Amino acid sequence: MPNQNQSNHNSTQQSTTPFSPEALLLSQQMAQQLTEKNNSDDEIDLAELWRAIWSGKYIIIVISIIFAASSVAFALSKPDIYKASILLAPASSDSGGGMGALAGQFGGLASLAGISLGGGSDKIALALEIIKTRSFLENFISKHELLVPLMASENWDRATDSLVINKELYDSINKKWIREVSFPKISAPSSWEAYNQFLSLLTISQDKTTSLVTIDIEFYSPDIAKKWLIWLVSDVNNFMREKDEQEAQASIDYLTKQLGNTEVSAMETVFYQLIEEQTKNMMLTKVSTEYVLKTIDPAQVPEQKSGPKRALIVVLGTMLGGILSILIVLIRHFTNNNKLTKTKEEISVS
Repeated sequence: MPNQNQSNHNSTQQSTTPFSPEALLLSQQMAQQLTEKNNSDDEIDLAELWRAIWSGKYIIIVISIIFAASSVAFALSKPDIYKASILLAPASSDSGGGMGALAGQFGGLASLAGISLGGGSDKIALALEIIKTRSFLENFISKHELLVPLMASENWDRATDSLVINKELYDSINKKWIREVSFPKISAPSSWEAYNQFLSLLTISQDKTTSLVTIDIEFYSPDIAKKWLIWLVSDVNNFMREKDEQEAQASIDYLTKQLGNTEVSAMETVFYQLIEEQTKNMMLTKVSTEYVLKTIDPAQVPEQKSGPKRALIVVLGTMLGGILSILIVLIRHFTNNNKLTKTKEEISVS
């Protein structure tokens, strides 16, 4: 009997040990059920999403209509913008070959003397950079009296072909700025503000293959955009011409002085050749109207607006309203479902 009791006790202990096959199988089944439950919770039920969207269809429609109407109103409130363009090419120079040859022979001597024998491509790059400089544009705005149309206009009246001036910024009758600004700004726009505003209207691009340059100006008035573009090209050509004229004259004066001081016949020949080329440069500055940038396709008054893209504004605004409304409906749906699930669990527990 003691042996039988001992065997029964051992069998009972073996059946209840946590490492028994029955316990391991039970734990695996529970883990599998838990994993399946978690996976089912993480899966997106497309049917449920559709039901949620369909149940909130009126909210989606109303919000989308509101956004569409707001987009239409915003698009119609924006004034038309016109873009004037001009196509330019580097102005050819008859003295390019002579200057290139001299640059190869006497480039070092000329550089020591402060004389430039560079090519036309350098002038083009320099001219395009000068157009975007603050000093050049500030002088351009002041010279052509562009401050009022640039900073105070808000639209263009096609019937009268005149700009519409914002009365809250500028008093056209008394010729006085009346805009309200905070310190340190003043009523009259500063040169820095005017420079940034004009720079935002200006676009310059160059084809690296053909070296052709395209300059665009966007503004409310198509006629004014064309005028500003023509003035801009003319002024940069004049600026480069005056700059080269001053440099050529200074070079001639310097070379003439050095020529009188030298007694070496070979150096006299060099100085004479340099003076000859600088004299040719001086002549070119006198006769060339389009000194650096030559017009290929002149600026025209644009007949079609370049902006705003009203149809695109309305489409994007409506899409934004639709997406936002769907998100609102889904968030409300799942929030309510979570609250309902928690309520049921609390009731079942109690």
